[in-house]
Amino acid sequence: MSDKLYPTPHINAAPEDIAKTVLMPGDPLRSEFVAKNFLENAKLFNNVRGIQGYTGMYEGVRVSVMASGMGMPSIGIYSYELYNFFGVDNIIRIGSAGAMQPDVKIRDIIIGMGACTDSAYATQYGLSGTFAPICDYELLRAATDIAKEKGYRYHVGNLLSSDVFYGDDPEKSKKWAKMGILGVEMEAAGLYMNAARAGKSALAICTVSDSLVTGEATDSEARQKSFTDMIELALNVTKKVSAEK
Repeated sequence: MSDKLYPTPHINAAPEDIAKTVLMPGDPLRSEFVAKNFLENAKLFNNVRGIQGYTGMYEGVRVSVMASGMGMPSIGIYSYELYNFFGVDNIIRIGSAGAMQPDVKIRDIIIGMGACTDSAYATQYGLSGTFAPICDYELLRAATDIAKEKGYRYHVGNLLSSDVFYGDDPEKSKKWAKMGILGVEMEAAGLYMNAARAGKSALAICTVSDSLVTGEATDSEARQKSFTDMIELALNVTKKVSAEK
C-alpha cells in the first residue's frame, strides 16, 4: 500500500464518502436492501469484491451501510479499515444469529452486550490473559431504550462468535448455552476487538434466524429482506447518538 491510507485494497472510497456511523450487515444484498428501502439519496461508495457500501440520509442524519462478508477475518478487515483509515467512529453490526436459549424465539432481536468466541483472533495482541470483547455502552443504552420504546421483542446479553458454521462437535452449542449464551453468530467478537484497539465504538444487533433449541429456521430471502425491526432499531440508534453529540 502507498503512503496514502485510502483507497485501500478493499474499500475504494475517500473518508468524506463515508458517514461517521456505519451499519454493517454480513450480506452485500442486505446492504443494498437497506440503502434502497431506508435511506434517502443513497449513493454507492464501494463495490470492491461485491462488498456494497452506500451513504445516504435517514430522517436528517447521514449514515452509511456496508457489508462485512462472513466471519471474523472478513469483518476484521473492513472494520479495521473503516476505523483506522476512513475516520468512522461507530459500527453497528446488523446480522443474523442462531438462538441458544429456549426463550429466544425466531425473529427476536439479540443485542450483544458481550461476545464470547472460539476464535484465536485476540492472540495478535500478545495479551497475557483472556480479553473479553464488549460493546460500547452508549450504543447499547440507546439500543435498549429504543427497543423498549418501540415494543420490539429483544434480549440483551452474550453472543458467541464462532469460527465454524459446520462444527464437528455436536455438543458444542450445549456447552456454551449452559453459560447463558443467547445466540451464535460469526462476527461480533472480531468487531468488538477492532473497536477496542482503535478506541472506537461498536455494537452487534442480531435478528434470530434459526433456533438451535427447536430446529426452526428462516430461509435466505427472509434473512435478507424481512429483518426490518433490527434495521430500524440500528438506524434509530444512529439518529439518537448523532443528536446527543
